[in-house]
Amino acid sequence: MIDIRDVSKWYGTFQVLKDCTTAVRKGEVVVVCGPSGSGKSTLIKTVNALEPFQKGEIFVNGIPVGDPKTDLPKLRAKVGMVFQHFELFPHLTITENLALAQVKVLGRGRDEANERGLKLLDRVGLKAHAAKYPGQLSGGQQQRVAIARALSMDPIAMLFDEPTSALDPEMINEVLDVMVELAREGMTMMVVTHEMGFARKVAHRVIFMDNGEIVEDAAKEDFFGKPRSERAVQFLSKILQH
Repeated sequence: MIDIRDVSKWYGTFQVLKDCTTAVRKGEVVVVCGPSGSGKSTLIKTVNALEPFQKGEIFVNGIPVGDPKTDLPKLRAKVGMVFQHFELFPHLTITENLALAQVKVLGRGRDEANERGLKLLDRVGLKAHAAKYPGQLSGGQQQRVAIARALSMDPIAMLFDEPTSALDPEMINEVLDVMVELAREGMTMMVVTHEMGFARKVAHRVIFMDNGEIVEDAAKEDFFGKPRSERAVQFLSKILQH
């Protein structure tokens, strides 16, 4: 579903991604982890061309992301993206937030878009809040709305960029529960996160990045059981000791 081949990216002379190669199969959940500044978020944003890359190739469902002829808005409509900060429109109600892209990008009628949005709000446990504005919801609720909004576009894959890092500890689980459910339903997912409990529960594979490189790309059991690199051992010892 997602094929990343020898991808490199620079900001000026600073190289943020170094020959990254990996693939995500249909229905697979891949967690991307590593220390801050290791290139995780940049890598995931190259998948739907939110970050351009200078070298290598990326294919999403066979579509070449880096090809100038590729219709990027159409591609992005197929790949759901959930950010660290919820990116909801504060002046629109929750229902309107969910309907907007369906109407503008997919060409759905307003009634159909609203109906699809309400169904997904129900799925993330927020149907009762449909008429509210984002500012009236907690951070965890807003992030669940953001997930519902991404799902309303009927994506073939979902990208999550540290979806819980801006949340209070009590709100993290309500977002992770929705993501676990999605994974169990077979959604193809790439998730940048420090939540190792989530990785252990639902990831098929774990990618560990450091200094712009993919240092490990292993089955979950291997990564947690016997990481191959010294750097990953250090990272896990710090993140799992409490």
